[in-house]
Amino acid sequence: MSKQPIGIFDSGVGGTSIWREINNLLPNENTIYLADSANAPYGLKTKEAITNLSIKNVEHLIKQDCKLIVVACNTATTNAISLLRDQFSIPIIGIEPAIKPAALNTQTKAIGILATKGTLSSELFHKTTDLFASNIKVVERIGEGIVELIESGQLQSEAMRSVLKRYLQPMIDVNIDYLVLGCTHYPYLMPLLIELLPNHVKIIDSGQAVARQTKVILEKHDLLNSTVAKGDYQFFTNGKTEVLASLLDNKFDVEYLNF
Repeated sequence: MSKQPIGIFDSGVGGTSIWREINNLLPNENTIYLADSANAPYGLKTKEAITNLSIKNVEHLIKQDCKLIVVACNTATTNAISLLRDQFSIPIIGIEPAIKPAALNTQTKAIGILATKGTLSSELFHKTTDLFASNIKVVERIGEGIVELIESGQLQSEAMRSVLKRYLQPMIDVNIDYLVLGCTHYPYLMPLLIELLPNHVKIIDSGQAVARQTKVILEKHDLLNSTVAKGDYQFFTNGKTEVLASLLDNKFDVEYLNF
């Protein structure tokens, strides 16, 4: 049982930022990564469409004999995680924006959140924000166009720089000291974000927290891989294989899969 792979899916290539954190913490675990790039971005879709796509992805990973599923997509988590857990008996771990640490640690009483429309409009996001950030200034920005640029291989483009400047300026204007990244694609923007933001702004995402929770759940269910050998890593996409491969530094084979 313990040698079965961990299944990870995202609306595209961005969830590899979560895969990296899981692999850093649990390098001996076998993993299967599924990039549903043909349907990216999820953030502009209806809740029903997001849920149906998430179910499709989970079913595919279960067929690959995965022992645990990581929903490496904020939009899929905030819109579909409850239904997924009700429908499937396999352990399922989700991800949502790290609002709590930002809200609890801000000194300027102002934080920024960059996320997809699907995440920012979800009930789970609003509950979390109301619970932890009701007494501070929260500047929310929908990162329209960001996922599409990353999925098309334009991570370092001038178009990306222009888009980010437009989204960040309202946050800079109110003196945020934390920027919360609410999409797993966004950690790949870190070099540009550091360049464009004032030096005092801290950028946080949920990657390490998801990796730690993955380990906790594996231990709880006695599913940790007991071998010491390096894991076997498989990557599949129904989009451009070269884009996914480039975010993995071209160190791993990426297979096209029409799922």
